[in-house]
Parts: sequence; C-alpha cells; structure tokens
Amino acid sequence: MNIAIAPLDDTLVDALRHKIDTKTKPVGSLGRLEALALQLGRIQRSLTPALKRPHVVVFAGDHGAATAGISAYPQDVTWQMVENFLAGGAAINVFARQNEIALRVVDAGVAHDFGKREGLINGKIAPGTANYLERPAMSGSQRDTAMAYGRQLAHTLAEGGCNVIGFGEMGIGNTASASLITHCLTGTPLPQVIGRGTGLDDAGLDRKHMLLARALARGGVPANPLEVLAEYGGFEVAMLVGALFGAAEKRMLILVDGFIVTAALLVAHALIPAITGYCVFAHHSGEPGHAYQLKHLNAAPLLDIGLRLGEGTGAALAWPLIQAAANFLDQMASFESAGVSDKR
Repeated sequence: MNIAIAPLDDTLVDALRHKIDTKTKPVGSLGRLEALALQLGRIQRSLTPALKRPHVVVFAGDHGAATAGISAYPQDVTWQMVENFLAGGAAINVFARQNEIALRVVDAGVAHDFGKREGLINGKIAPGTANYLERPAMSGSQRDTAMAYGRQLAHTLAEGGCNVIGFGEMGIGNTASASLITHCLTGTPLPQVIGRGTGLDDAGLDRKHMLLARALARGGVPANPLEVLAEYGGFEVAMLVGALFGAAEKRMLILVDGFIVTAALLVAHALIPAITGYCVFAHHSGEPGHAYQLKHLNAAPLLDIGLRLGEGTGAALAWPLIQAAANFLDQMASFESAGVSDKR
C-alpha cells in the first residue's frame, strides 16, 4: 500500500494557543482539554474544529493459538460475543448508545459461519489464524489483504462524513498476540508484557508465559514490523493496522482503546511515526503490557479507571472529554467578548 500520512500542521498553532489562552479562565486551567483542543485544531487545520458522525469499529477474529489454552475462555466465545454485539447487549453497545456513537462490527476472521447478517460487515480473511506455536499466524498475502480491507473501511467512513473514529476488537487469545507484538516492537522483556487477559488464574498465567516463550523461541523477533504482524498477529489486529493508516490518511481523529488496539498502533507507528499525531489514547488498560506500549509511544491516556475489557469501551467512555475540548474552544467566551478583565 502506498500510504501517505502528513505530520500535523504547525501553521495555526500560535492562533489556536491564543484562542485557548484568552478564554474566560486562567491559562492552563482546563488541563488536558486544552491540549486536546489544540490537537483537534491541528488535525482539522481549523480554529473551529467540528466533530462529525463519530464511529466505533470493532474488529473480531480468532487465533489458532487459543486452542492451546492461552485464554481463560474457549475460542467459541469470540463468535458468541459477535452475536452479542449484533443483539446490542455488550458493554460497547451500551456505551455507544449512551454517547450517540455509531457502532460497526467487522468479521475479520472469526472461526464461525455467520451467514449474511444485518449489522455485520463481512471482511473474513479466513476462519481464524494459524497457530503461531507451530508456524506464522498468517501469510504475507493474508496480512496485506486484511490491512487493505481495514484501510478502505476507514476511507469509506470518512467519505460518509465521519471524522472521529474509535477502534475496538474481539478475539479470544488476542492479549497473547498483543504481548508478543509488544515485546518485539518495544524490546520490553516478554514476561513483563504478559497479563491475565480474560482472567487467568495463577496456573493459567504460568501456562500462558510458557506458551508464549515457546512461540518466541520458534518465531524469534522479526526485523520488520510487518513480519512481526504476520508472525504473531491476528486478522483483527492486521485489519486494525490498516484502519489506523486509513483514518490518519483522511485526517480523522483516532480514539485508541486499550492493549490490543495499541499493539496494532505499535506496528503502524514503527512504519509511519507521524500517525500518533492523529491519536488520542482513551485509557490506561489494566493489562501490564499497556504501560510499556504507552511509554514507547510517549503517550498519556485520558482515563485510568482500571478498564481491561476491550471492544472499544475505553474509546466510547473517553468521547465526552473529546466533545468537551471541541465545545469549549468553539463556544466559550473570550475575556474580550465577555467584557471580563483578564489578569493584565
């Protein structure tokens, strides 16, 4: 793919900072909201950025390694949770409805035949990846097809008027995949980035450590980020990488959810570092590897409330803060317009 992502424009930085600083408040008193407002203005190249048709897109896929027992839940939970999304009963459905965010669910590679279903986007690459304990999770062709599909999906949403997109995922075993990707791309020792995922007990966590060490002994640390993705990723992770690229190409604001979405961003960032200028990190996940991802990306999340669910829930919960940043920049009076004396 010939991907072109422009670094954020500095042209309006001084004007945006002046506008932010002359609102009827002490300078800096809105904290992170002021940095968000500045980022929004730079992304949209506007002193009056507008948020339009927000979406959360949840990519679902199965992992061949899940059959070896790296998760507390059986692999069938992936397709069952997709059904739950379609029925409107998952946490992301609740939070998306609450915040009037459109939700899209994508079958990137679930090991289940859903048939033609209303509300489900069929992007299935294959019914789950291969088992990376034995061989690479996907071929280069499968990886590239998944990335291209995600990229085009983001483009399509942008062309429909959406300029804010949050990403989520569903896939039993994908915290293990994210741990391997994180180790390879940040250099953090593998044991430090492995967590309990869906709630492994101590014995299950020990088994997860053993299996991932075995996977790493087989596949090693590939030199190229795309090879890392093919070696250990999931189809939902590869599709996320493409969607991240597509959203940034279209100058959309990207709401980054938790551990798995940030693993996809690690791949994208390793290839095109400018992508993080378009990203807002919604929350600090309870998965231990997320802290190392955030440190590597020099990122500060908006929320730290113990979330580790996935599905894009953190992105949906952070959305009101994004709205607040745009609204104060557009609607709050300045000292001059309100006739209020400033500190001078």
